[in-house]
Amino acid sequence: MAEARLRQLRGRDPLGLRRALADRLLPALVGAMALLAALALAGADGAGRLAERWQQGEAGQLLMQLPRETPVEPVLARLAALPGVASVAAVPEERLRQLLAPWLGEVPDLPLPHMIAITLRMGTDQIPLLEVVQTIPGAQLELRSEAVRLAMRLAEGLRALSLAMLGIIGLVAAALVAVATRAGIAARRDTILILHELGARDGDIAGRFARRLAWLCALGASGGLAFAIPALWYLAMQALPVVLARDAQPDDLPWAWLALLPAAAALIGWGTALVTLRAWLRRLP
Repeated sequence: MAEARLRQLRGRDPLGLRRALADRLLPALVGAMALLAALALAGADGAGRLAERWQQGEAGQLLMQLPRETPVEPVLARLAALPGVASVAAVPEERLRQLLAPWLGEVPDLPLPHMIAITLRMGTDQIPLLEVVQTIPGAQLELRSEAVRLAMRLAEGLRALSLAMLGIIGLVAAALVAVATRAGIAARRDTILILHELGARDGDIAGRFARRLAWLCALGASGGLAFAIPALWYLAMQALPVVLARDAQPDDLPWAWLALLPAAAALIGWGTALVTLRAWLRRLP
């Protein structure tokens, strides 16, 4: 009977959850968590893009130097056949002289070595390239600089730290929902016990708590996201001209991940409330 009555009142609030689960404090706390989560997501996405850009830029800067008497065409053919080599091209001598002009001036009679620009795909193993270089007398290859390696390690570390912060924020949000659920149980304990003794299913009671808390979490996360987007855009406008030497663009923000924050908050609220209340109901006689 109580179960049927509870289902009939599905669109109402028979447990008084609107009074028991306040619609101000919890959304405000979840909104703050969502703001921090948005910053962590943007940090992880930005660090990943920065590491990828550095890796791509470094791959395009690989240069091979050949003695002037070494034929270039056979070397180009060997390099192009290597796995992971995206492109190989000889740097024109005119271009080399233009690059040296600010330091050496116009020296048309100065003999210059051959220079070959090599572009590798991301993640390519450089060992085959080094083996080819060792077989060519007098050839020298500019390897990955230590500065670039340290910069990429820093970017990857920042990304891992941002993801760890995101996980901690999720755990804190779940703890907040668990506390709110227990407060709601304490406020409506008598009503829950009466419905439970009259035969209401645990799933129906827990489901009402879970839906209410999921709505409050989604509402709070949406509010936090509304504050986070302008803040992230401001940070992008200030940081990108310094880091990437260009103005910020709309696609620099991780819109897809940010859009998932309200749904993720609702899922955390729903799941935590469901587990917390079911565990409490199982302890009832």
